[in-house]
Amino acid sequence: MSNFKDLYNKEITKALHDEFKYTSSMEIPKLEKIVINMGVGEGSKDDKYIEAAVKDLEIIAGQKPVVTKAKKSIAGFKLREGQPVGVKVTLRGENMYNFMEKLIKVALPRVRDFHGVSKTAFDGHGNYTLGIKEQLIFPEIEYDNVYKVRGMDIIFVTTAKTNKEAEALLKAFGMPYRN
Repeated sequence: MSNFKDLYNKEITKALHDEFKYTSSMEIPKLEKIVINMGVGEGSKDDKYIEAAVKDLEIIAGQKPVVTKAKKSIAGFKLREGQPVGVKVTLRGENMYNFMEKLIKVALPRVRDFHGVSKTAFDGHGNYTLGIKEQLIFPEIEYDNVYKVRGMDIIFVTTAKTNKEAEALLKAFGMPYRN
């Protein structure tokens, strides 16, 4: 069982219950899923970019990603409906907690000149989006095997009703916010 799942069950639920004075244990916010999305603009022209992104994301997430396709054609971008434009993976359960632990304890501290993540990236419904500039911060990715350095969005979907609750939940997990 993941350390973060234990931490949530044993400590975080109690701390959030005390802080927000919930009447029911079902009101306590929890992490529902983590979605990792990697845009691959060049993928519409060359399949090698998509294959490389799938390989990198599979190594990072520990689960096979899905190739996302364009919903509509956009002439200005030379894009046709149905062309591959990115890859994404949705993590739940054990994989989600393992990834979050790796992100907070290993990957984020490896970012050069890291001063914490922004507190303003909440969407108003208790979800948090974190943008990462390069996949090289993850220790499993070997620089020599990278086809192209690219960033990704990591979305934390919670059951929290407000940003304040979601922020408290992520902070309890150890999310390093900027002061």
